[in-house]
Amino acid sequence: MLGKEIPVSTPQRKLWHIVIVLAVCMLTAIPSGADDARSENVDSQTFLRRNLTPAGPPASASAAAVEKLLGQMTLKEKIGQMTQLEIGMVSDGQGQSLRINSDKLHKAVGEYGVGSILNVNDEALPAQKWHEIIRGIQEEARKSRLQIPVLYGIDTIHGPNYVIGGTLFPQPLAMAATWNPELMLRGSQIAAAETRKAGIPWSFSPVLDAGRQPLWSRLWETLGEDTYLTTVMGVATVRGYEGSDLSSPGSISASLKHYVGYSYPSTGGDRSPALIPEITLREYFLPTFAAAVKAGAHTVMVNSSEVNGIPGHANGYLLKDVLRDELGFEGFVVSDWMDIKKLVGVHHIAANEKEATRIAILAGIDMSMVPSDYSFSNLLLELAQQGEVPASRIDEAVRRILTVKYQLGLFDDPLRGIDSKTVVGSPESRQVSLEAARESITLLKNENHMLPLAKTAHVLVTGPDADSLIPLNNGWSYTWQGDRANMYPKDRATILKAIQEKIGAANVTYVPGATYNKEVDIAKAAEAASKADAVVICVGEWAYAETPGNIPDLTLPDAQLFLALKIMETKKPVILVLTEGRPRIISRIADPAMAILMAYNPSNEGGQAIADILFGDVNPSGKLPITYPRSTNRLFTYDHKVFEGEDWGEGKALAAPQFEFGSGLSYTNFLYSDLHVVPATASASQSVRVDVTVKNSGGHAGKEVVQLYLNECFASVTPPLKRLKRFAKVLLQPGESRQLSFELTSDDLSFISADNKRVVEPGVFDVRIGGLQQTFEWK
Repeated sequence: MLGKEIPVSTPQRKLWHIVIVLAVCMLTAIPSGADDARSENVDSQTFLRRNLTPAGPPASASAAAVEKLLGQMTLKEKIGQMTQLEIGMVSDGQGQSLRINSDKLHKAVGEYGVGSILNVNDEALPAQKWHEIIRGIQEEARKSRLQIPVLYGIDTIHGPNYVIGGTLFPQPLAMAATWNPELMLRGSQIAAAETRKAGIPWSFSPVLDAGRQPLWSRLWETLGEDTYLTTVMGVATVRGYEGSDLSSPGSISASLKHYVGYSYPSTGGDRSPALIPEITLREYFLPTFAAAVKAGAHTVMVNSSEVNGIPGHANGYLLKDVLRDELGFEGFVVSDWMDIKKLVGVHHIAANEKEATRIAILAGIDMSMVPSDYSFSNLLLELAQQGEVPASRIDEAVRRILTVKYQLGLFDDPLRGIDSKTVVGSPESRQVSLEAARESITLLKNENHMLPLAKTAHVLVTGPDADSLIPLNNGWSYTWQGDRANMYPKDRATILKAIQEKIGAANVTYVPGATYNKEVDIAKAAEAASKADAVVICVGEWAYAETPGNIPDLTLPDAQLFLALKIMETKKPVILVLTEGRPRIISRIADPAMAILMAYNPSNEGGQAIADILFGDVNPSGKLPITYPRSTNRLFTYDHKVFEGEDWGEGKALAAPQFEFGSGLSYTNFLYSDLHVVPATASASQSVRVDVTVKNSGGHAGKEVVQLYLNECFASVTPPLKRLKRFAKVLLQPGESRQLSFELTSDDLSFISADNKRVVEPGVFDVRIGGLQQTFEWK
């Protein structure tokens, strides 16, 4: 064997380094110069080092109380705690007419002792309505024999998206495009405080599955394709949600999902099987979860589908051996929607639901999102009484659930947060969302400095996404699919309205041109284009979430392509604005376009943010967190393994994506110089120092993301072309320079070997930053 396996300390945690070294290795970025403080907060490793500390109180603080309560509980009460029902099981009506049904609620909480309730029924509710619902549920719990509070859960995906008036942030993929973990932390803190203000202490987020399948309908819920970027931004989300004290009225429990491999379906379809070799799973998918566990996340939600033929809800190896023994997770594991039932009807690994329940509980599921009947409670009670599920396993699951409820402070005050001073949707919070949208938007092309546009220009605005808040937000926005226009606030600007406000309505012509997939008035749009100074074409996607968002082809719909092509025939300068949750293929219109803005799903403040960048009030600083493909059959990530023909002839041109991971332009220029790597030869007892200088050589202040990539020139397992190791986002004034220093240790050079263990091998390594490259040898 060429390398040395990293030593381990205990047999129970013998593979610990396999999954967490990438996430927690000690590489330090040290900005130097007069303005250090401005960039310190966005240095990725400094951020990780400060935030890999779990929130209090520790489980030990409530251990005695939990054991005492556990000893008083009947078997049925214990199983009730493991049961999660949807809100319709305790209520009548839907939407704003939703109301608690006292008989249904008594059956659930009083008779079955249900431990958790989730979801909305149809649409978001105002905080006051949530208070009414949550108060009714907790009052019923206080009438029960042991007065155990109910844990309510909701999908807070991009802010409190099920609380009317709440501050919505750019979707997670867009937040990743900021490459700003401090901004992610602040946004998550606001989301947590506003969710807890509604009386809800638990969010089913973040998605930590690496977004490495661009066809997947949930790509926009991920933090991008790269393991390290997802790790940093995922830790920021967990720390923002859980804070320093989980029992605080401004904190909520995170739920890491969907453990693990859910994001890499072979077909691209949601909830469809993934084939992921263990070496790949450990290299690219597990480290994100490992770091979030180390940061203290209290719950985990399971992969709804299967990996290598084993459904996530039946995979004891991943749920127990890896999650518990290797990663050290101490919280509880919750199923996803109906997924124990699906072990029968979808995966066909159980003959009936009773057998499926036994398999799932023994595999490591602690709480079942049943969610619309009492079958789980009834069947698990039978299984326990018959000895097919040991009492010790029931106690183990309930102990974990009760511990989290104590840590959330629910036993002291089940309504904690309702009376907090948090203002839902405050102007200050909206400003943070606006800043996030501005920092996320990525300038992909700017030929002949087409942007920024002059505010005196006459502009045609067209395209299906120009005059709606729906594509600015996407799914999980007031409703599950996010496609109900009447739910969106009336005082937020669409792209069209923001441009009109920016340069005056008289300078703007609007022609829709097309819907998402149908031609409307393309000839009229082309005629208007001929009279304009410039054309802003707003194309991309409409709203969708989960399986309804499945598509067979990433190509932008023909109606939108035809609209753009007809306008381009006028020879007027075209700016494409892409509002989309995944990279739709635009190769037919990318080259003729003068400028391209990738806006992702930037939220309710996104219209203003887009206009700010189009007209130069904000300098764009977003960088792609994904590889933007050029064609439908060339879908690969930036860190792929080399393939034959990639580096020569026609193969090189075909292999190139439309836009590279980590790319993004600015209205200023940044010059990199003085890359030094010392020493040129190092060994396990040494670290390697990397210095680089970046200068704003243009005429505008701007933020640059300094990205450090590393690759091993040869190894016992074929190395990827390069891997992101660290990044720092720095603000530089015109003419300003700054030196950054990084320190690499042996952990940064490690990888998963053929026997699924993390190793470091002697070899030659290339360090790449900003187009510069230096080499060092590791012995």
